[in-house]
Amino acid sequence: MLCALVWLALGGASAADITLSPAEARRIGNKVWQNECNGSIAGLTSWNEGEDFPSLGIGHFIWYPKGRRGPFQESFPKLVSFISARGAKLPRILLGDGEQHCPWNSRTEFLRAQLTPEMKELRQFLADTVDLQAEFLIARLQAALPKMLTEAAPSEREIVEQNFHRVASGATGRYALVDYVNFKGEGVLHTERYKDEGWGLLQVLSEMRATGPDPVKEFSRAASAVLRRRVANSPAERHEAKWLPGWLNRVNSYSRG
Repeated sequence: MLCALVWLALGGASAADITLSPAEARRIGNKVWQNECNGSIAGLTSWNEGEDFPSLGIGHFIWYPKGRRGPFQESFPKLVSFISARGAKLPRILLGDGEQHCPWNSRTEFLRAQLTPEMKELRQFLADTVDLQAEFLIARLQAALPKMLTEAAPSEREIVEQNFHRVASGATGRYALVDYVNFKGEGVLHTERYKDEGWGLLQVLSEMRATGPDPVKEFSRAASAVLRRRVANSPAERHEAKWLPGWLNRVNSYSRG
């Protein structure tokens, strides 16, 4: 059983009571890997065009270069600390004293380094630690509920918690929750909002209707609505409409199992 322990690595004060077997955690990790990287080892080290950071691992965890910060939550250093605490050997590029920063200052530098020994070692490390990365994803979900309830308006806390547990009651729903919180965050950071409206898990749970026999289908519908609103609110220079079809296909897949 994974989740009763690993959520503490993310600093939660209390956690949602969700227990997944190692086999279920592995299935979820592989599905997230497919969603983010097409299940490829090459996709484990990516830097998307138009972004200021690389995205690494099965969850495309963000890693900012030194001296640079953006509106989105940085998660790769937390992943490295989590994996290191579990006893895994780190590649050379992740060793050293003090806080670790992305060693590439631009996407051009990153792409030029694709065939270097350091990058190959990093990719192999990420390929070898898929199970631990899956545990990390689940730990993030475990810690998400108390954060969301703290951020939610008092009038919405009960429905957010009820919807969380409704979706988490089945294996498909647990995958949807793990994937979405990795995909678009908890929804608690005010830097991750356009026109004061977020797009994370909190906003999806708030958007859900409380009735209906299929909570995962309703979660997919609510996620689609939240992502459409994000794109409508986004700054024109970000051109986020180009991402929307892929985002909608991803969240609509939740209801298909």
